[in-house]
Amino acid sequence: MPIVEVKNVSKHYRLGEQDVQALSDISLAIEPGVFLAIAGPSGSGKSTLLNIIGCIDTPSSGAVIINGQDVSGQTPDQLADVRARTLGFIFQTFNLLPVLSAEENVEYPLVMVQNWPATQRRARVLELLEAVGMSDQADKRPDQLSGGQKQR
Repeated sequence: MPIVEVKNVSKHYRLGEQDVQALSDISLAIEPGVFLAIAGPSGSGKSTLLNIIGCIDTPSSGAVIINGQDVSGQTPDQLADVRARTLGFIFQTFNLLPVLSAEENVEYPLVMVQNWPATQRRARVLELLEAVGMSDQADKRPDQLSGGQKQR
């Protein structure tokens, strides 16, 4: 069973009087364990497609199915829950909160969506920092980290 299915997805934007078609009738299925690259020229809809798959944006028509759940008609709050519990993102910009340490930046999403006790949350955060070689940087703020460290 695919972990992601995109079925006949189209996306249109209004720019003033102009209707821009960013995606037209796109379908694909991504199976577990598959490494996928989406390539194309600037303006071809790559970011739009990824934003729709990632529940950051919604299609104008068609369906997006994540782990067997159709997310196409969900509310913004429901989509936020899918993003928080199911999906992971690596952004070109780091989206770190500058006043929080690396540890606190990792912990923040867990605080927002999990009902974990603080000790369990902290253990998970330290485990994640260790997994990406950042445990020794846990107390540093984003302005004290290198670009590669921020990305991790």
